[in-house]
This record gives sequence, structure tokens and C-alpha cells, in this order.
Amino acid sequence: MKFLDQTLNLRYREAPLDMRGASFRTLGYGVIDKIADLFDELPQRPVTTGESPQAIRQLLGPGGLPERGTPATHLLEEATELLFDHSLFNGHPRFWGYITASAAPIGVLADLLAAAVNPNVGAFMLSPMATEIEAQTIRWIADLIGYPSSCGGLLVSGGNMANFVGFLAARKARASEQADGSSVGIRPATVYVSQETHTWIDKAAELSGLGADAVRWITVNAHQQMDPVALEKQIIADRAAGCLPFLVVGTAGTTSTGATDPLPEMAAICRKYALWFHVDGAYGAPAAVLPDASPDLLGLREADSIALDPHKWLYSPLEAGCVLVRDPRHLVETFSHHPTYYNFNGGMEDSPINYHEFGLQNSRGFRALKVWLALRQVGRAGYREMIGDDIALAQALYAAINTYPELQAVTQNLSITTFRFVPLDLPHDPPAVAVYLNKLNEALLNCLQKSGEAFVSNAVVEGNYLLRSCIVNFRTTLKDVEALPEIVIKLGRQLDTEMRSQFFSIQNVLEAV
Repeated sequence: MKFLDQTLNLRYREAPLDMRGASFRTLGYGVIDKIADLFDELPQRPVTTGESPQAIRQLLGPGGLPERGTPATHLLEEATELLFDHSLFNGHPRFWGYITASAAPIGVLADLLAAAVNPNVGAFMLSPMATEIEAQTIRWIADLIGYPSSCGGLLVSGGNMANFVGFLAARKARASEQADGSSVGIRPATVYVSQETHTWIDKAAELSGLGADAVRWITVNAHQQMDPVALEKQIIADRAAGCLPFLVVGTAGTTSTGATDPLPEMAAICRKYALWFHVDGAYGAPAAVLPDASPDLLGLREADSIALDPHKWLYSPLEAGCVLVRDPRHLVETFSHHPTYYNFNGGMEDSPINYHEFGLQNSRGFRALKVWLALRQVGRAGYREMIGDDIALAQALYAAINTYPELQAVTQNLSITTFRFVPLDLPHDPPAVAVYLNKLNEALLNCLQKSGEAFVSNAVVEGNYLLRSCIVNFRTTLKDVEALPEIVIKLGRQLDTEMRSQFFSIQNVLEAV
């Protein structure tokens, strides 16, 4: 009887999470208004509040999951206040830290629209329009950087996953003799990367079963680029030792300094030894759209696969990574499976794209919409302008730093500038000074990041701890970058006053002992 009563009630079901159009409209307008105000207020807000994890945790309050719900109006107001008043804003014009771009407003709206339809872009049948928009987005991204638009590819979460997909496709195509993932017969599979390659390669080697010993870290030159002579020597030595080289990874825009490897020379070596050539262009690949792009950068067009992140230099909201593979068959051969519970081709006259066959995910969100809309909004010319402006601002920062005797500019590549604070009249003790400058600049970075005045990150180049500014931010202006040197000097002087005497007193004691 109880079951019957419950079933009758379901004839006019009202689920706790459902919301009628009028209520949704009222709440939605309120949220949009607050977001619009936030965009206008960003330059006047601090980049971050610099609060501790404990302070943030206390704002959420104690206790477990509530038994009863709370009205949506109150919840959205509370969530808006929490996020707007206690976040780091990577859309702030003075955020130049990790390579996360300011998010295009049209992308913000696109994520709302995509969530409303909520397509599962793992199969065409479940997402017909979303699938074709993603396919067109892939072609347009390839065209933007001069890669064949006939390539295959898909949108993923970010650079780690985009590179991992390329890695797995390379292993399948060039090391298909593998029996157990850790060896190829009696020939260990080997991968070649520069010492400046992002840590994704460690994850890929370990998670794929090859292990960390499969990775060959090739030396770099004074410009932080892979040495192609050392690369070829290592390949020859490994082949002579019975290894199976299968993959070379070049980088278009290293994380630390924005350096680009000599990609054309590396591509030639890969052709010579029949190796897969993958380019990690998560950050730098979009700069290939520029008319003055370097020959090294344009060499990415010779790659078998490329990783790039639209949520970096195409200004998409997180998450949006992308992998391109010259021959789409390599993706299908690597990832396609057809269990009995899949019925995704549906007897259609033309074969649909089913993205579960192109990567690791089956269920996939509609990441492509925010990228596709931004590409349409500004076109190739818009990206040339914004990327070119970011680089010009990074170069202006480098020039500005050189006008201050207490600052030392170190590197400048793409839109990344590295530098450090060097106080005046330091003791004449080079070894101790070198250690002190590293400690001082590390403390300065932590202080600067918490200050809310500007946000940069760090790099270590030839043993020197540096401050690192990476501009992938269409809100940044010349006024913003010209303000950074004086902010750094102000904080640096304060820290030097606090740290110097104590550090060198301890050094003198240690030397006396």
C-alpha cells in the first residue's frame, strides 16, 4: 500500500533539485549581474586575499551534510560572496603567475549554455551538435597554428592529459611490440625530453608502465633549449645498447622561461630514426599564429602530435586542453573499444564521430563550446593582436626592470620574463651572497603572492632562484607591468632589512667553526 501511494504521488513529481523557468530566470539574472560587476571591479580588487587554509575553512563552518535543504536564493548569494571575497583572481590584470589566462567573458557564458544542454560528448548519438562543434573547433585550432586541418584531436582537461594522449598514441604507433607495458620484448622502450620538460612526462612514463628509467633527459644550452647533438648521440647509444627509442618530445614554450626547443632539427632527427615527434605546446603553440613567429616555433607543424591548452593562450575558462594528432587513425587505434553495451553508430549512412574512440574518457563534457565561440568572436586577427600584445608587455617589463639597479633581468621568451631582486652594497662574499639571494627572492615571492598587489611565480635558472612573470592576460596594460618593479623593490627592501644581518651573522659563525 505504501508503494502504491508513493507511485501515485510520482504522477506529479516535484524533485527537490528542480526549478521552474521563472525561478531560474530570477536567480540567473541576479548571478549574471554580480558577475558583470565583478568584471568591472577586478582592477580595484586585490589579486588575492592571501588567507590561510584554516581561515578559508572556517568560513564554511563546522558540521556534516545537513539533513534539510536551504533555499537556492540564499545559497547563490552566499556562494557568490564566498567566491568573490576569498579567491585568487587569475582574470585580474596583475595576475602573471602560473600559465592560466584571464577567462574570456563569452567563455563564461558558454559554460552556462553547455551545462544547460549537458550533452555527453563521448558519442555523436548523445551529443550531435556538440560533437560537430568540437570537430570544427579542432580543425580551427589546427588551422590557427598552421597544422594540417585534416588531423584528429579532441578537447581534454589540460596539458597533462593532452600530452598523455599524445604519449599513448606514440607508444601504440612506434612501440606496438610491447607485451606488458614495461618492456618491448627484451628491448626497453625509451623516450627523449629536455631537462626543461614539464613534469607530465614523469606521470606518463610511470602511469603507462614504462617507468621513470625510460625517460632520457637531454641537456639544454644556455638558452634552455634541448641540444639536438646530445639528443642524437643518446638515441644512437640507446639503440646500440638494445633499447627501443620511440618518442622525442619538444617543447614550444617551457614552463620556467618560455624557451622553445629547436623543433625543426628535432623533427629531422625523428624522421631519420623513425621516431614519433610530439610537441608540448601547451603554453606556446598559439604564438605560431604571429607573422614574426620564430622558425623554431613554426617547427611544431612537423610534429606527429601536439598538445596545447586553450585555457592558456586562447583565454578559455578552465578546463580546456587540446591534443592534435596528424593521422587520426592513431587515436582510434590507441583508444577504440566496442563492448556489447555500446550502440553508438546506429546504422547511419555516414560514420559519426564518437569521441570515446579518441581518448581516455567515455563520458565527456562540452568543453569545446567556449573555445569555439571565442574563436568566432575574435577570429585569427583577434588572437594575433592579443598574443602579440602579451609578448610586447612582457618585453616592456624586461626593459623596465633593467632601469632599476636593484633588479636584475635574466630571461625573456614569448610572454615570460624572469628577474630577481639584488640589494645594493652586499658583502663581497660570492658563495654566501648566492645563497642569500636565493633565500631572499624565495621569501620575496611568498610575500608578493600574499600581498594582493601582484601575483608572479618562480623559476630556477642555473641555480638562481628567480621571480617569473607570465602574461597571458588580455586585461593587463602597460601601466600594470610598469608598476611591478616598484612593488618588488618596496617588498624586497623590507625583507632585506629583516633578513640580511641575521643571515650573514650565521654565515660568519659557520665559517669560523
